[in-house]
Amino acid sequence: MGLSMHQVCVPTVTRALNNLIGILEKGAAHCEAKKIDPAVMIAGRLYPDMFPLSKQVQIASDIAKSGSSRLAAVEAPKYDDNEASFADLVERLRKTIKYLEGLKPEQFEGADARTIKWTQQGKEMEQVGKDYLFNRVIPNVLFHCSTAYNILRHNGVEIGKADFLGKM
Repeated sequence: MGLSMHQVCVPTVTRALNNLIGILEKGAAHCEAKKIDPAVMIAGRLYPDMFPLSKQVQIASDIAKSGSSRLAAVEAPKYDDNEASFADLVERLRKTIKYLEGLKPEQFEGADARTIKWTQQGKEMEQVGKDYLFNRVIPNVLFHCSTAYNILRHNGVEIGKADFLGKM
């Protein structure tokens, strides 16, 4: 038997979110050590037309829970997007990880061939499950985790590739 959609989805996105927690914790420690107002870092952006750190974390969380939920054919929990501190962002990620870990492998059965439908910026979208996972969910979670990492690194937080990849 090959890999299941659950085996690919849940461990991959939870690992990315756990690693992002470590990165955010280093960001908080950096702010404390350098006497930087954490709100400045949380509002940090790589470029003026890009989302700030807080929104990058929120989107990574949202895509992880909504993408996994669609594949498991269940309703995703909704969050308020009101995180204003590193602790708030870390708590959001922990809550998302706990939710993902509660999804059962049998909920993903047949998801590889099932048509997944969602709305994005007012447009109805659809994709076959395996394509949705490999071409939308995982790349998007990693993109927003990477962007959060890059915002912190750009602002002097001493993090590196090992922090992004996590422990092997």
